[in-house]
Amino acid sequence: MTEEIKDKQRKRCIARLILEDLADWFGIEESREQYIEECGEQIFVAAKRAGKEVGFISLKETGKDTAEVAVMGVLRECHRCGAGKELMRAAKDVAAEKGYSFLQVKTVRTGIYEDYDKTNLFYRGVGFKEFEIFPSLWDENNPCQIYVMALK
Repeated sequence: MTEEIKDKQRKRCIARLILEDLADWFGIEESREQYIEECGEQIFVAAKRAGKEVGFISLKETGKDTAEVAVMGVLRECHRCGAGKELMRAAKDVAAEKGYSFLQVKTVRTGIYEDYDKTNLFYRGVGFKEFEIFPSLWDENNPCQIYVMALK
């Protein structure tokens, strides 16, 4: 089950709970705190199991027609349980309802890190298409892969 969350503090609390569980991916405290803070101002959908938040996705506007997956996470214990796919479906629906035509997401290009290869497989599996690679957007060791998805 998913729910769009409107309350800024609740968004931040959910994001903190999930991101702190995912320290392998969100281990830089300054970056993690920035994600948590920014979630309060963004479109935010939570996934629940047995009444407990187990994941979330946060979207930010990057253009009048495009929203970006700013950050997404699912508790470790719930990986591979379908929560990520549910969140993505809900995010697509919410973004389309708000008038966006496209979703985009940035990640590290396939072939650099095994964990990010799994992330890339997930995004392609839910319908994202490879758009462009920016070899030095972040740095040369982390080439940025941008994926896009049409909503209409």
